[in-house]
Amino acid sequence: MKKILLPTDFSDNSWSAIVYALKLFQEEYCTFYVLNSIALKASTMSNFSNTLLKKMKDNALIELLEIRDQLISSDANANHEFHTVLSMHDLIDAIDAEVKQNNIDLIVMGTKGATGAKEIFIGSNTVRVIKKIQNCPILLVPDEHDFVSPRQIAFPTDFKHKYTVEQLAPLIDMAELYNSKIRILHINEEEKLSNKQELNYENLKEKLSDYRSSFHWMPDYSTKEVEINEFISELEIDLLAMVNNKHSWLEKITHEPVIKKIGFQPLIPFLVIPA
Repeated sequence: MKKILLPTDFSDNSWSAIVYALKLFQEEYCTFYVLNSIALKASTMSNFSNTLLKKMKDNALIELLEIRDQLISSDANANHEFHTVLSMHDLIDAIDAEVKQNNIDLIVMGTKGATGAKEIFIGSNTVRVIKKIQNCPILLVPDEHDFVSPRQIAFPTDFKHKYTVEQLAPLIDMAELYNSKIRILHINEEEKLSNKQELNYENLKEKLSDYRSSFHWMPDYSTKEVEINEFISELEIDLLAMVNNKHSWLEKITHEPVIKKIGFQPLIPFLVIPA
């Protein structure tokens, strides 16, 4: 049985992510944990009394239970179980604790919270989760995204890293859900691959040989953000997946305070795989 963590700040975006997760795993046996961190709200207040904190906690618990009841009544899926988690810890610590305690397989969350501006693809709290949670894959769901079965999955790589079976497992698990085609994208920053890159290319080809996959090579004619977006559009990609290696392009963009200046705003879910 898959165990899915659903962090929520009760925003529309987090609700969209929850709905996406239910539809994505509609045929799977799953336990969903809906998590809210009260410390996230409390930390924005310089002074608060125990009475006020208790009221915030009570209100959050009411909202969590309302979400759970709504999911139980609307999902009507015997394969799905729902639990609520109200944490007094910081969001990162709360997520980390749940991942370890309940052996979470996947975190599904919105790309931005209640205060996220429209031009921002990934909000600051989501960036923190990507950077700090290194023991569980994270699926980011864009704002107001309508569910589409992920039949086409893009997997950009520079072939500078040798992927392990464990690293590729989240990608393969996702592909197996809908017999998806994995389209590996390489942007030619070099005239030809180095010996190390060639070995990593062969390694990846071998590890994906039992799955529907294809390799695509694009010339280095623009920024990676632009090229990946064009690849997504041209091949009608439904989901983007990437390993969060050190010194990778993904690590680079998550060093932005908020992801808004890089021109990277795919309108599809984004699977971040820990290195």
